[in-house]
Amino acid sequence: MADTAISGGKTIAMGVVKRNPGMALDMAVVDAVRVNKSASERRVAALPGRRAVKKDAQAAWLLNAVTCIDLTTLSGDDTAGRVKRLCAKAMQPVRADILAAMGMADYRIKTGAICVYHRFVSTAVEALQGSGIPVAAVSTGFPAGLNPHAQKLEEIKASVAAGASEIDIVITREHALTGNWQALYAEIQEFRAACGPAHMKTILATGELMTLRNVAKASLVCMMAGADFIKTSTGKEPVNATLPVTLTMIRTIRDYQKMTGYKVGYKPAGGISKAKDILIYQSLMKEELGDEWLRPNLFRIGASSLLADIERQLEHNIDGAYSALRRHPIG
Repeated sequence: MADTAISGGKTIAMGVVKRNPGMALDMAVVDAVRVNKSASERRVAALPGRRAVKKDAQAAWLLNAVTCIDLTTLSGDDTAGRVKRLCAKAMQPVRADILAAMGMADYRIKTGAICVYHRFVSTAVEALQGSGIPVAAVSTGFPAGLNPHAQKLEEIKASVAAGASEIDIVITREHALTGNWQALYAEIQEFRAACGPAHMKTILATGELMTLRNVAKASLVCMMAGADFIKTSTGKEPVNATLPVTLTMIRTIRDYQKMTGYKVGYKPAGGISKAKDILIYQSLMKEELGDEWLRPNLFRIGASSLLADIERQLEHNIDGAYSALRRHPIG
């Protein structure tokens, strides 16, 4: 993972985060979970007007967001050529002339990871060799997660063997929807074991879990089972990352840290395509979890088109004019 982050124009070294080992499933804690939906909605609705960053401070926040992006391509028409172009963009996500004008030419700006299907893991690993950028593979029957369980485990192992150092798994939504938390816990434990040294991001598909209470319970159970990150969505659901869901999940992360002492990362994914939106997400992370969760070892953003809009905003910060998006290709 990346070893530095940008905050307020400074580059900050990241400390080592001890990997979450999980814990025994505690149903008393899970059953006690409550979420006040109206209070959550009021909390996030107030953010845009209360937390505004402008000019150079905004540019620094946007550069920080770049370092946290899992630059992603998960389309049926993906090709090796597209993945290689995306990897090149990950290594140079912001144009050199923009970085030079910002006084950031000497800083090592790169994305948090590249995220692809298993088929393209080896292609991405080869293209990123020497860059320090990890390859994340979606797995376990992504996006529906309805493949046979044994097949899911083999898929994880195959991606790790191909060089993926991060695995984005999807949960069986039925377990959460029917309240079968023991089954979800056991599933995630087995996925974690199959990942071995690779970090596991657990996709909840929150848009399909019906309630914020289900989201909170699923988040907690996955962390108890050893998730390194909890992630909102596959990007394929009708509703993906939202601010109320984010607030619910990161407060569960905070509760889990208080309970165990271990820090778990957070990844919103799907539907985050505008620079102004990621500023709000970072503000929420800062206020609820602190600066440490603004760094790529604990915060990732699943996105593709977001990077183009960030680059466009950074150029605007320099010359005061908005350029066409076609001048900022993502791959």
